[in-house]
Amino acid sequence: MYNIEVKRTHFGGRMKVSREQVAANRQSILEASGRLFRERGFDAVTVVEVMKAAGLTHGGFYGYFESKDDLIAQTLAHVLAQDDERPTNPIEYARAYLAPVHRDDVAGGCPTAALGAETIRQSRQARAAMTEGQRRTFERFSEGLPDATPEEARRAAIGSWAAMVGAMVLARLADDPKLSDEVLDQTYAWIRDKNTHTLSN
Repeated sequence: MYNIEVKRTHFGGRMKVSREQVAANRQSILEASGRLFRERGFDAVTVVEVMKAAGLTHGGFYGYFESKDDLIAQTLAHVLAQDDERPTNPIEYARAYLAPVHRDDVAGGCPTAALGAETIRQSRQARAAMTEGQRRTFERFSEGLPDATPEEARRAAIGSWAAMVGAMVLARLADDPKLSDEVLDQTYAWIRDKNTHTLSN
């Protein structure tokens, strides 16, 4: 995708950028795009803005990514991979996920809640990244319910994640703070009750 031995002009000379610096620059770009895309959406963010936020010149963008579509897909893969891979009980996860602090931090929060609807209209690669993130979440939640049957655990995992993401979207949409908090609280209570019932059967 890009040449590790990138060369740049520097005071009339040529300077080789190390493999480590290339990796660090790419990481900076993905971190910047992850926050900007979640905060403002894919279409409202330009490549120039991403590179500026990463502290790099926009002319170097194509040394790291083939296109904005490529950046979107790789950004989704990057931010989704940051979630813990260990088995997680859905009740424990929901307690942190359905918190006001997460609701209020759109730029640093869940990419599925912030960008899921927009990703439907993005490239196949972007949708594949989001799909893989879903699969990993379902697997983590299923493994976090070891006392349930595989079928019960899978159903609880998918239902819990769908409820969490939907609740986060609704809570952010509401312009009534009390209603927004209620959406979070009641959805958490529902997930807690459903998963407790699953474990008790």
